[in-house]
Order: sequence, then C-alpha cells, then structure tokens
Amino acid sequence: MIPKQKHDGRWSLHPSPWIIIGWVVILLIVVVVLALQNYSREKQYMSRILEEKGAVIAGAIEAGARTGMMGMMWGGKQVQTLIEETALLPGILYITVTNRDGLVQASSNRKLVGTRLTPSLFATGAQPSEAIRWRFKDIDNQQQSFEVFRIFKLIAKLDGMHCQGGMMMQDNDWCSPQETDSGAKVILVGLDPKPFQDAIREDIRNTAIISGILVLLGIGGFISLFWLQSYRTTQRSLQDTSAIAEQVVKSLPVGLVATDKDGKISLYNKVAEQITGLDLMHAKGNDPESIMPVTLCGLREYLDRGESISEKEMECEFIADKIVPVSISASNIVNEEGNFVGQVLIIRDLGEIRRLEEEVRRKEKLAAIGGLAAGVAHEIRNPLSSIKGIASYYKGKFADGSDDKEMAVVMIEEVDRLGRVISQLLEFARPAELNLRPANLNEILEHSARLVKQEAIAKNIQIDLNLTPKGEPAVVDPDRLTQCFLNLCLNGLQAMENGGRLTISSFIGNGNFAIDIKDSGSGISADDLAKIFDPYFTTKTKGTGLGLAIVHKIVEAHQGQVKVRSTLGQGTVFSIILPLRPTR
Repeated sequence: MIPKQKHDGRWSLHPSPWIIIGWVVILLIVVVVLALQNYSREKQYMSRILEEKGAVIAGAIEAGARTGMMGMMWGGKQVQTLIEETALLPGILYITVTNRDGLVQASSNRKLVGTRLTPSLFATGAQPSEAIRWRFKDIDNQQQSFEVFRIFKLIAKLDGMHCQGGMMMQDNDWCSPQETDSGAKVILVGLDPKPFQDAIREDIRNTAIISGILVLLGIGGFISLFWLQSYRTTQRSLQDTSAIAEQVVKSLPVGLVATDKDGKISLYNKVAEQITGLDLMHAKGNDPESIMPVTLCGLREYLDRGESISEKEMECEFIADKIVPVSISASNIVNEEGNFVGQVLIIRDLGEIRRLEEEVRRKEKLAAIGGLAAGVAHEIRNPLSSIKGIASYYKGKFADGSDDKEMAVVMIEEVDRLGRVISQLLEFARPAELNLRPANLNEILEHSARLVKQEAIAKNIQIDLNLTPKGEPAVVDPDRLTQCFLNLCLNGLQAMENGGRLTISSFIGNGNFAIDIKDSGSGISADDLAKIFDPYFTTKTKGTGLGLAIVHKIVEAHQGQVKVRSTLGQGTVFSIILPLRPTR
C-alpha cells in the first residue's frame, strides 16, 4: 500500500523505495519464469521438429532402398551410396545403420562401416522398437547432434520377396529371410541442433538482457526515489525553515532590510515600512538607494569596506521634511564557504525612546521645581499678606485721586497677582489628587465652551462643537478636567487676536476618549513646541507659564496623553486621549 501524506491541504502519493524494489523483483521473477517456460517450450518445439525431420529422413532412406531393391535388385553398396548422398542434405550430420549389437553396416562415414558403436543402443537389454526415439549425443568437444533412431524397416518389407532369386546373395546381411527381431537393424540419423540451440541461446541472452535492464531500472528507481525523497525532505525542511525565518522577520520589533549578492533588496518587514515611512511593496529587486537616503545615511562606505556597524545612532531623512532618529546595525552576509551573499540592515526607531527619555527628564525637572516651589511659595505668602495689609492701610490714608493712593492701589493689585501666581505654583507642586466618578465628557466640554462663550463673542471668535454622539461615561474627575479644558480654550482664544474659529471635537475608539481643541490663531514655532509644557515658559506678556504645565499634569494623572501640533500662521491643535476606565 502506498503511504499518503498531506501537504498544504492536499493529499499526495509518496511510494516507498522498498515498494518499488518489490515491484521490480516481482517483475523480474515473472520475466525469469516466463523465460524458463519459453525455454522449455522452445526445447520441446525443437525436439519435435528434429524428431519429425529425422523420421522423415529415415523413412525416405527406407523407401529409396526398398524401391531400389525391389525394382533394380540393389544390394548393400547401393544402400550405402543412398545414405551418403542423403547425408549431404543441409542439417544432417550423419546417417548410420547398425545391427542390434551396434555393428555398423552402412554409414555416411565409410570409415565406420564394419566397426562397432559403443555403447550399443540395446546394451541394456531393451528391445528395438519401430517407434521413433531420440537423444542428444556429443560428436566431439565442439559439436552435439540430435540423434533420431528406430528399427530400420527395410528387411520386414523384403522378407520372402526377392532374396530367393539369388541376386542379392552377396549382401545377405541386408536380405536374410531368416532375420528376426533378434537380428534387427537400426537406423540412426544425426541432425544438427545448432540453429535451434542458437535461437534458444538468443532467447536466453535477451531474457538476461531484459532482466539486467529490469535490475538496473530497479536500482535506478531505488536511487531516484531515494534522491527524490531526500530532495522532498530537504525541500520541506527548507520550506519550514523559510516559513520560520519569515515569521521571525515579520515578528521582529525592529525594521529589517536585506539585499542579495547583486545589491538588490530581497527582504524587508512591515516595521521597516513604519519606521521609514516608505512603501517597500515595490522595493524588491531594486537598489536600496532608489528608495532610501543616498549611501544609506553614510553607511555604504563602511559596508563596502566589509566593516560591520552596531547600534549606530543617527538621524535619517527617509522622506522629505521628516527626520527620524534611528539606531542602525548593518553587516555583510557571508556563507560557510566565505562567499558574499548579501547585506542586512537593522533599523530601530529611537523616536519613542527619545520621547520617553525627554519625559523622564521633564518629570525629574518638574519634581525638582515642585519641591522648590512649595518651599518658596510658603515663605513668600506670609510677607505678601503683610505687604497687602500695609498697602490697604495707606490706601485709606491718602485722598482720592492723589498719586499716593493710586500707588497704593497698584501695590495691592500686584500683591494679588503674586498671590495668584503662588496659588498656581502650590497647585502645580501639590500631588494630583483626583475625585474619580463616572461623568459624561461631552457635557464637560460643553460646560467649558459655555464658560468662554462671552469672551469669544467679544473677540469675534466662533466656537464649533463636533462631539461624538456616543454618550458612554468615563471615570474621571470632572472638576479637574473642566479646569484642563478651560485652560486650553482660553489659550486658543488668546491666540486669535483678530477673530477666528475654535473647534472642539471628540470621538471614542479602542477604549479611549479623544478630544481635539483647535484654534485658527498664529501658531507656535517649532522651537517653542518642545517647551510649552515646561513650568514658567510662556510667549504671553502677562502669562505665568503654569497653565499648560497644569493641563499636562491633570491629563497625566488621568493616565492620558496630551500632544500638540502647530503650524505658524495656521493655528494649533491640542489632542488629549483619556482612557474610559483608568487602571489605577
């Protein structure tokens, strides 16, 4: 039975080499058996033909001798001549007539006449018979004859006919009326079996050739199937290895680009596309320089010298106006024989790492500032209260409209402003304590928009609300988020001095609530974008620089993220992502 194996959902036949060998052995046995049967059949066919031919020749000699003796009074010499002439026919080796004791009375070989053949055909005591009998007889070391023999029937026919006349008395051995079975003569006809034997040998040779071919075919089939199975095993192993390698490449958290020995891109993964921002779908078969930065960000000269690059940090501009901080490792690929087969380039995105490092540095700085601010605010607040009290006292002493009273009023206002700054500083320094409860964020956004509506109308600014229709509540601190959204809305209004549009959008996805607050103001420069969440950094003449720092702290306390993108002259967008269900 041929075993079956399933590959890629399809059943395929894979015969075992031993089954093929078994088929060949069976076929070889069949051929040999048929050859033996054919040999036996050919030998029987040859024996029958030669036996019939010998009988015909013996009968012809009998008939000729009988006719000559009856019509022309032949004697032994004429019979001898007849035998000699008949023996000249093709395929006849000899013709001999003997008596029962093996004495040769006539033969195609005259030298044998009068001699005795040993052993006699009837030496064993067997009686001569008129039936045709045959045997194979070796004439010499190089030739064999097919000898047909039986009783020579001439005497029985001549008995009592012509021997009385006395004309054959000189040959009374041939024509003795008293001759009986005890003196019977035997005719032996030796025929050449060589043509038949050659034909049989040719059949045997053909059978041997066919058997040899079958054996060779069996060996060849065995070797071919062995090679085929080895090839299939190797191919399956290679396919499995390729599948594993492909899956490993796909699962790598880093970008990978490999080239072949001709320098053409042969392999890449999705992470490489994400890092570079390039469409590598049509990159296979092309030079890396055709889609990547020239000389691979300066690495080509290292690779051309056969050097390996390990974790080299650099900034590459894979696409226009987008510089990506990356760590690149590259090396040449050499096989076991030392031949160059390609190059591999591993790209690791450092953008997130840089962002996290910056975030850590920022938090460390904020923690230091917060600790310092708490101490300074506590020390300043008490003197400010005294200053404000003294200023209020002198305000009441001076006449209305006098310069002294106006200076006292200015002093009180400045003390109040310093008090507000200290309050914000203390709020920033104090750990964020949230009062979490389910709340509708759309309602909080609408409430924040209502709080700044009058100021927007005064500045000729339109407020658009594009809120998600989904009303799924989020677990948040409504008061702190109201403060956060209000700060961002006020920043947007302050950025639009000559009117404009403030757009508040929200949507839900992936378990998060996302908010965009966009203004059409003057925008923020690229240099300032990296510092807008730092304490006391402000571009406003009367700003304290703590508003956006407090916004960042509130969002972070809700396990969210706040990002900003801005273009000079077109406006700014603050994006906030809050989890609907915080994990802490």
